[in-house]
Amino acid sequence: MHETSVINIDLKGRTPPAFIAVEGPIGVGKTTLAKKLAASFNYDTLLEDAEENPFLEKFYRNRKQAALATQLFFLFQRAQKIQDVRQADIFAPVRVSDFLIEKDPLFARLNLGHDEYQLYQRVYRQLTIDAPRPDLVIYLQASTDVLLSRIDNRGLAYEQAIERDYLERLNEVYSEFFLYYDDAPLLIVNASEIDLVNGETDYRHLVDYLLDIRSGRHYFNPTFFG
Repeated sequence: MHETSVINIDLKGRTPPAFIAVEGPIGVGKTTLAKKLAASFNYDTLLEDAEENPFLEKFYRNRKQAALATQLFFLFQRAQKIQDVRQADIFAPVRVSDFLIEKDPLFARLNLGHDEYQLYQRVYRQLTIDAPRPDLVIYLQASTDVLLSRIDNRGLAYEQAIERDYLERLNEVYSEFFLYYDDAPLLIVNASEIDLVNGETDYRHLVDYLLDIRSGRHYFNPTFFG
């Protein structure tokens, strides 16, 4: 686990988005970026706790057998975190999140059989999740090779059984989801060349770019800033 260092940012009179959601497939660096942004802006974080899911390791070893339990655990966990935010949101604190609840059905469609998915949809609808709308969504993209390399480098035991085919299909459903996403301003980032753990220069360029976004769809490619 890497300790998040604070990188001070010159805002140049600009105000960061009040609620930023960072998304992307496994291994792309969304939690690392969320923590860095929170440290730079002095924001609270709203983070997934994948290590708390007792079914996750079983899922990566046998997706068909453990998919429904894994999916429902994550759904309830994310819904509870959003409910806690709603109840505590007296002073509307600013936040960075490493998930969008709207993406939860992506994994359900990818991993569940027909009957299981029908059950999942019933549960999802019953939860009536009223998630706050982000002021900016950052979607991190990376190739399957990059994702595999990063998963290997961070060395989490429960992730070592993840297969290339699964990551490729996950990348596809993410791309499709964000192709049509328009619920909030969107920044699509080519994360294949960004070292979010050690790369301060790329991080500063990214933050400088996102501070000017107020609406629409935008693209950030770090190679343009080299």
